[in-house]
Amino acid sequence: MFFIDTIEVAGLGNRGYLAGGGRTAVVVDPPRDIDRVIAAAARRGVRIAQVVETHVHNDYVTGGLQLARVTGAAYLVPAGARVSYDRVPVHDGDRREVDSTAGLTLRALATPGHTPHHTSYVLEENGTAVAVFTGGSLLIGTVGRPDLVEPRLTEDLARAQHASAQRMAAELPDDTAVLPTHGFGSFCSSGRAEGGSTTIGREKTSNEALTRDVDSFVTGLLAGLDDVPAYYAHMGPANAAGPAPVDLTPPAVADTEEIAARLAAGEWVVDLRNRVAFAEGHVAGSLNFEAEGQLATYLAWLIPWGRPVTLLAESAEQLAAAQRELVRVGIDRPAAAATGEPAHWARRGESLASFPRATFADLAEHPGDGVVVLDVRRNSERASGFLDGSVHIPLHTLHRRLHEVPAGQVWVHCAGGMRAAIASSVLDAAGRDVVAVDDSFAAAEKAGLTIRTP
Repeated sequence: MFFIDTIEVAGLGNRGYLAGGGRTAVVVDPPRDIDRVIAAAARRGVRIAQVVETHVHNDYVTGGLQLARVTGAAYLVPAGARVSYDRVPVHDGDRREVDSTAGLTLRALATPGHTPHHTSYVLEENGTAVAVFTGGSLLIGTVGRPDLVEPRLTEDLARAQHASAQRMAAELPDDTAVLPTHGFGSFCSSGRAEGGSTTIGREKTSNEALTRDVDSFVTGLLAGLDDVPAYYAHMGPANAAGPAPVDLTPPAVADTEEIAARLAAGEWVVDLRNRVAFAEGHVAGSLNFEAEGQLATYLAWLIPWGRPVTLLAESAEQLAAAQRELVRVGIDRPAAAATGEPAHWARRGESLASFPRATFADLAEHPGDGVVVLDVRRNSERASGFLDGSVHIPLHTLHRRLHEVPAGQVWVHCAGGMRAAIASSVLDAAGRDVVAVDDSFAAAEKAGLTIRTP
């Protein structure tokens, strides 16, 4: 008998895995906060004997090296990956015993495409494949994007993705479970994945890497690639160098004077509360990244890398959860933090800032001069339809393009409200008159607004 436990990293759209038998286990692509993995192994009563990476990750800082050091496990990394620490180099076809009593073996399968060295791992029970850990190769309904390593390699890697998917489909039984690391909201995915589980057989009927010829597949794949989060540029080097251990102890407490001083110095003060509470009242100059949204992705994407960040949270629990999210993308230690309510974060005598929220129906009632409609969705989203007359500045570029926002009251929208709230806080901090449209874009046409397509 064997088990496979999923280690969800929902904020980044990723998964790691713990798999094994009754005594020992292997961990695949662990997150940086390894205490979750150790706790999962303890619940199973197994020893982590091996930690494996499918590739040097571009979208998060791995916990693999530290987990191997803490547990004494062997650390398996594809042989072609250039790293600066000792590891067990993995080659195509290599086999490693996972649990002898359970008859479990891990077989390496070279699957270049997401990266040149990418390797998948087939879990075999008594010689029969039962699951394949596909990392950023074959995902649910799609594949990992091939453009994160080097622009000149992108087309070749896209062709390699097709070949790797075809190899897995040819070599593995249809009922083999496909267990990817990316594809649950991760920007490492080249397309939108549907569902939470799949098999080789199911992918044969639905995945374009398995249903289209290589030329048409590559053309479609490259045409659909979206923007790359800016912080990705720092993840690969951090993983290749060997990430430092995580420190999740509470940060220093910031009082009202320190918060004001950090804002005056141009540092980022981030309010983690939900967008409704933030709009109703917040420290002037602070920015709103909801703790319950894609905090790590968007904060790491927007903040100038290395800029100190102070966190404002409703509770110690919310602060701790945010710290955990941020270390996964290399924002290791907040400069300071405060918990409670915004009235306690502003200096005595200073009023809280606020701005209104609205719906697309409200926007339909405010046409005319003086109103600027700002669309902060990504290019791929706008390509499917946009509000007539709207200005388009994707959220991740807004902080350096504020001068492009026309004069007037700015009504900001995205696809659902979260990114509009972030953008509204950026504009509010810059002194603009802003209205956050907290509504689904699907409601715009129903409200009578004109939708255009390119």
